[in-house]
Amino acid sequence: MRNLQETLPAEILYEVTAKRFEYTYEALWKTIRLFLLEEKGIECNSPMDCFKALYSVGLIDEKHSEDIPKIVRMRNNIVHIYDFSLAEDLFKFIREKVIPVFGSIIKALRDNCAK
Repeated sequence: MRNLQETLPAEILYEVTAKRFEYTYEALWKTIRLFLLEEKGIECNSPMDCFKALYSVGLIDEKHSEDIPKIVRMRNNIVHIYDFSLAEDLFKFIREKVIPVFGSIIKALRDNCAK
């Protein structure tokens, strides 16, 4: 079976990836907000505040701490990406940084909720 990068034209792949990132980002930070409020009694009202609070309770690995602000900035700037090379950079960043960070956060939330 061929991977998506081989079967979809790059422009479509990058657009789909950007949209999926937006949806996932929004769902994740709102899940973090709910988790922190219900499980830790911590209130946060913005994505960055929620990621910082999650880090402060030890649920974001320190190796990802520098990537979080970049991810938040990328989310805020994603609507201004009109250039193919910027879209390509975004795709690479999502593949190399965002997916591991989000995966780590989801695993930490799942593990903490299972207790």
